[in-house]
Amino acid sequence: MHLTVGYLATPTGDDGVALATALAETFDATVDVLLVVREELPDGHPGRAEYQNLLVERGNTWAAQAVSTLQASGVTAAGTVTVGESFAESLIGFAEEKSSDLIVVGGARDGFFGGHTVGPVTGALLHSSPIPVALAPRGYADDPDEAFASVTAAVPTRPGDDNPLPFAITLASAGGIGIRMLSLVSAENLAEAESARAVRQLQVTAAEENLVLAGRALPDAPEIESLVADGMTLESALKKLNWDDGDLLVVGSSRFAAPRRIFLGSTAARILAGVDVPVIVIPKGE
Repeated sequence: MHLTVGYLATPTGDDGVALATALAETFDATVDVLLVVREELPDGHPGRAEYQNLLVERGNTWAAQAVSTLQASGVTAAGTVTVGESFAESLIGFAEEKSSDLIVVGGARDGFFGGHTVGPVTGALLHSSPIPVALAPRGYADDPDEAFASVTAAVPTRPGDDNPLPFAITLASAGGIGIRMLSLVSAENLAEAESARAVRQLQVTAAEENLVLAGRALPDAPEIESLVADGMTLESALKKLNWDDGDLLVVGSSRFAAPRRIFLGSTAARILAGVDVPVIVIPKGE
């Protein structure tokens, strides 16, 4: 497995490096650290090019420090500094050149609630990347996982939504770790003529059927634990979940995503805001 980390010399960058370390330890991955220096377009000022060269020089120092952190944990890593107009576009292009399996980033630090806060760079990745994106929660570097013990796939309860379970099974098999299937059931979006109890039972039944279908479609998959969390709202359902050290969550893209592209839907965005474990968002399937 190969990981590309989008790095900044900030606490957010440290969170991403910490997550890359735990992923590399679990899945025996190599890591490339990429630091993007914003391109300074010539405007007649003689100092513009010198300033950009200074940023590249400092960037090499910062990237080397991140690589040293990874190598101290026994991870094979290298650092690169590039100049580009867009951090997200440069990161995606580099990851594609390296045939990366995951792009890894830290979350923004300026939110007021939730374990994950989506900043401009992460937001761009989560609405365009053809490569799965792994997100570290805020402050992850302060108490990171040494490795992961379990992968949880948040499977949809509505037809048409992308199901991340096959990706999660592949990931769990690669790391030799446990896997569980999570169905979030809420009483939102009820038709006036339907009772909350009836709709909840339909959704629970759908979640149970997902597990049966997964077993039939993937007979060689490891034993999958099925977990249903319910509440009046998605947030209240999330609050009933207990996350342990070493948990990793996988969510899919919106039904409106283009094939092989990530598009973070409203449900996935609310899940990100409501959990404090690392999350991988995967592109929509074909």
